[in-house]
Amino acid sequence: MKVTQVSIQPTDAARARKTPALTPELLAASAARYSRNNEGLESILSRIDPQNMDRSVDSIFRMIDYGHQSIADMVPVAMFMDGISIWLAYYVWSLCPTAGGQESSTRYIELTPDALVDPELIGIPESIIPEWQLAMVKAFEAYQQSLELWESFGEAHPSLTAIPPEVLTNTTEKGKKTGARMKRNYRFDRSRYYLPVAAATNVMLIMSSRGWARLCQHLSSHPLPEAQQLARQIRSELSLSAPRLMKHAVHNLTIEHGIKAELKALALVAEHGLPNTLTEGTPSTTHPPIAKVVVSPPDEGCGLRFTQDLEYHDNRYAWTGSTLQRTAVRFGWDAMAMGEIRDLNRHRTGNKHCPLIPTGFYSALDQLSQTPDNGDDNASQLRTLNEVGRHLSAKAHTQLANQDPAYIYWTLLGTQFPFEQLTTADKFIYEAELRTGIGSHFRYAKHLKDALEEWYAQYPDTRGLILEGNAEPE
Repeated sequence: MKVTQVSIQPTDAARARKTPALTPELLAASAARYSRNNEGLESILSRIDPQNMDRSVDSIFRMIDYGHQSIADMVPVAMFMDGISIWLAYYVWSLCPTAGGQESSTRYIELTPDALVDPELIGIPESIIPEWQLAMVKAFEAYQQSLELWESFGEAHPSLTAIPPEVLTNTTEKGKKTGARMKRNYRFDRSRYYLPVAAATNVMLIMSSRGWARLCQHLSSHPLPEAQQLARQIRSELSLSAPRLMKHAVHNLTIEHGIKAELKALALVAEHGLPNTLTEGTPSTTHPPIAKVVVSPPDEGCGLRFTQDLEYHDNRYAWTGSTLQRTAVRFGWDAMAMGEIRDLNRHRTGNKHCPLIPTGFYSALDQLSQTPDNGDDNASQLRTLNEVGRHLSAKAHTQLANQDPAYIYWTLLGTQFPFEQLTTADKFIYEAELRTGIGSHFRYAKHLKDALEEWYAQYPDTRGLILEGNAEPE
């Protein structure tokens, strides 16, 4: 694990114009001073000692003495976090949904067993480390086999890959590269469900120092050692750009109690036993992603106004009217694979709720039923592999019932959990339009199409006005 804070330099054009260049805390202090006088920027900057910019912060505005957290919102910080687990990356995003950033994508990158995070770091109990390591080896073996099987299945049934025929038959150099990339994505999209959430990934985030301090509070207060180590490394890097805010980036007792209470509540549910979808012998195609959409408009009779609100809506970034913006929407699914949860979790708007109780395992087997003969030998082997994911998801459920906080590291990207989001109707429509576009992951599209059908059942006149499936390729 390695965290690196990256500073931002002026561009050549900015230097040529001699525009001001400030440290993150100087920027915040200068902006904060606006609340106390109207002297203007030049007067504020005249107080800066170019030879000691850090000391100049307090001569402009004493941020710590002032106490408003809004000041910390004006201290921008970018950090790159290398080698954290996929689960920890999910957790970080769940705490920082409004941050800008990127994560290494399992849709484009092939992972190997070398990517596993050290079991001691993630808190696997010493007595079961050998069992966990063997389980992770089996998961990666299933991942590799799945890649090969889906590649063969795609070659045998090219129409099911949804790759346009004109791409598959294009013999130009560019056409061949495009076809190879889409074929690679086809098998990555369907094989990633066997990847352990204990595999390492890389995440970059840019947000205010207030956001980083709050993140450190949660990570420092978490029972898992990986989260605590990430907090320590973030604190070390944060001290380079926002030293005055370090006193806020520490362990928080109320957060610690809250995290422990949530884990205990999940464990109490798990103690009731495995759900049917995780018991041995359950049909491998049993996956219950039932969509639910609850709409709370500001008043009755909003259906007509919804259609009026979409009158000028010609792309997902376009105008939507005020009634949709004022309408609350709670939407979710009773079972969604972590692979999709990770992406929906990164949408900026609203609040998400994902009680991490394993409810099933998904490995794209529903895709096999699209063939006339319901598959072939590749399909038969893929169904056999599914047992690996079901078994590990069940093991995670058992560890949760034992109140082991490291239970989550037994799960895979195909392990299913309940997931819901609370937002407004215009943002719900945006997500649906984004996730059903050309090139969208097939499972995103399935989930959001199901949610849209629940919406249309309540507001049928909006069908055709919501730009389902029209977003450009990702």
